Amino acid sequence: MKRLVLSALALSSFALNAQNIVEVTLKDGSVMTYQTSSLENIHFGEGNNFTITTDEGENKEFNGNATNIRFKKNHAIDGTSVHTIAHSIGLGWNLGNNLDAHNYGNASETAWGIPAAALNAFKGVEAAGFSAVRIPVTWLGHIGSAPDYKIDDNYMEYVAKVVGYAKEAGLKVIINIHHDGANSEYWLNVKSASKDANKNKQVKEQLAAMWTQIATRFKREGDYLIFEGMNEIHDGGWGWGENLTDGGAQYRVMNEWLQTFVDAVRSVGGENTYRYLGCPGYDTNVDHTINEIKVPNDIVENRLLVAVHFYDPYTYTLNNEKTEWGHTGQNKENWGNEDNVTNIFGRLKTKFMDNNIPVYLGEFGNVHRSTDRAEAFRKYYLEYVCKAASDYDLPLFFWDNGGYGAGAEQSGLIDHGTGAYINNGKDVIDVMVKGFYNDDPNYTLQSVYDNAPK
Repeated sequence: MKRLVLSALALSSFALNAQNIVEVTLKDGSVMTYQTSSLENIHFGEGNNFTITTDEGENKEFNGNATNIRFKKNHAIDGTSVHTIAHSIGLGWNLGNNLDAHNYGNASETAWGIPAAALNAFKGVEAAGFSAVRIPVTWLGHIGSAPDYKIDDNYMEYVAKVVGYAKEAGLKVIINIHHDGANSEYWLNVKSASKDANKNKQVKEQLAAMWTQIATRFKREGDYLIFEGMNEIHDGGWGWGENLTDGGAQYRVMNEWLQTFVDAVRSVGGENTYRYLGCPGYDTNVDHTINEIKVPNDIVENRLLVAVHFYDPYTYTLNNEKTEWGHTGQNKENWGNEDNVTNIFGRLKTKFMDNNIPVYLGEFGNVHRSTDRAEAFRKYYLEYVCKAASDYDLPLFFWDNGGYGAGAEQSGLIDHGTGAYINNGKDVIDVMVKGFYNDDPNYTLQSVYDNAPK
């Protein structure tokens, strides 16, 4: 292959920024393209001979009749800088209360009354203006015993099917281990692990086994797919528990788990060698993350992301105890206004982005309200947060739990089964899309502030 314009060695240089399509230029000048998932599917022989194995399993042979070969990625993340990473992930949407749903320690997609995820939902998400989707996955009840901790094949394939829906829709994707660590009630138990070295050893063995299996299943998928190690790990106190009095024991365990996660994924190889990995801080709390996270060591540079969640003030955004927000609001909290948003995003920038470590908000949101005035403040909040996130290079994912109603925990925008809008979902999404993507120089955070509801 040395006489090809792009040799095998040069071809591998595309591995960081390319995926899914092999483009072959023949000696007669014609160009042929083939869908294939990985560089590993291009096999070089003697001279100018090579074979491409397509995603359909066909072998396409080229015996000295090609002058150029190029491997190109489909909707890949642009890894040039923190800014390009942030904006190529962009504004995202959570498939909440679906694959993360569980009852009595058994994950079941419809356990919480939300319809099963469908391809049309992801097409609807993309058409609405989102560029990425986070698919939280709870694995409880589908895991075998030690030492293999085998994930049930049918469940793994169902997760892969849903990832495939998002891929087909052209979305970036995050999958994770979600409620397996909820409140330290299940196997991913930071409270027990911080007090018992043997328990911590067992958890790390299981975490490594599970991420090795997940990474193996997806090893040929490109870097449109991000793995997130875990979700909202805490001892039941939501960041206000024993973690504040145990001398940092839970934070140290959490950092060990993050390193275990990264090492397990990298060990699988394939596209996992360079895959972006999301590393959440303790409870995904901004303060605990800034103060306590130790970003794992990695075998490649600039492929780790820090994950936090943002629901400030949660009594307003999630619980609907207050109906208004910001400098013009009346029925509002006495904290968490516009300056809180810019302060927190600025601190994340100083700690991480300024040191070339991207951060994303894996969850943010604001529940649907029953009055026009309350909805006006809701849309103002979401526009302000999205505009600030864009300015500070923070991709962010709205938490959509499929809820059709108004009030606490009712945050549905798009029907997870059909892709149709829920409630005033289109208006709300349009506001967020404007906030994150509008690059008119006259559209600024100050102009959003100046147009707050009166």
